[in-house]
Amino acid sequence: MTSDTVLTRPLAQYIDHTLLKPEAPAEAYDTLLVEALRHEFASVCVPPAYVRRAAVALRGSEVDVCTVISFPFGYVDPEVRIFESARAIEAGADELDTVLNISWLKSGRHEEVLADLAAWVEAVHGERDDVVTKVIIETVLLSDDEKRAATELVARSGADFVKTSTGFAGGGATVDDVALLAEVAGDSLRVKASGGIRDRDDALAMIRAGADRLGASSGVAIVTA
Repeated sequence: MTSDTVLTRPLAQYIDHTLLKPEAPAEAYDTLLVEALRHEFASVCVPPAYVRRAAVALRGSEVDVCTVISFPFGYVDPEVRIFESARAIEAGADELDTVLNISWLKSGRHEEVLADLAAWVEAVHGERDDVVTKVIIETVLLSDDEKRAATELVARSGADFVKTSTGFAGGGATVDDVALLAEVAGDSLRVKASGGIRDRDDALAMIRAGADRLGASSGVAIVTA
């Protein structure tokens, strides 16, 4: 059993309580929001189509509304990334998780990746300066050298978090990947582990490795174990 002494705040406040399954009915999002209020998670992470609904339900609470941008592949025109983000913020999003252009990264087009992300961060903060920005690098598709390069680019872009995974690419967070990202990130940005975190031991292991936030659809099970 991993020790809870690794925690610096209640475990629920590390968790983005997440529902991104395309087949999930509206009622499932209502349940997610009730659970988020009951357990006081850091945020709910929902598709853009459910941001306004979440913002209304969570108004006045300490639970943020998180949504995904250019998800799950990241290979959109940079202007589309910015436009989608502006719409999400207008609807009530407090946090945005976007996917970097993995093809550009793997092609060595690092300056284009950086320009895309830096312009996105600047545009987001132009809409609302307190919006939290997270960049998903999809670790399962990258070599260790590519993970390092991606994390360095995310740090240079001015984003708040580097995030491991979408959960849609056949793999999720690993302790080794979280530790690698945390080492490269240093004090310049925080790490979000996402994908495959199913229980309290998984969650604590990720935090011990350096994660400051966890994306999980099993948030209730994690905090009530």
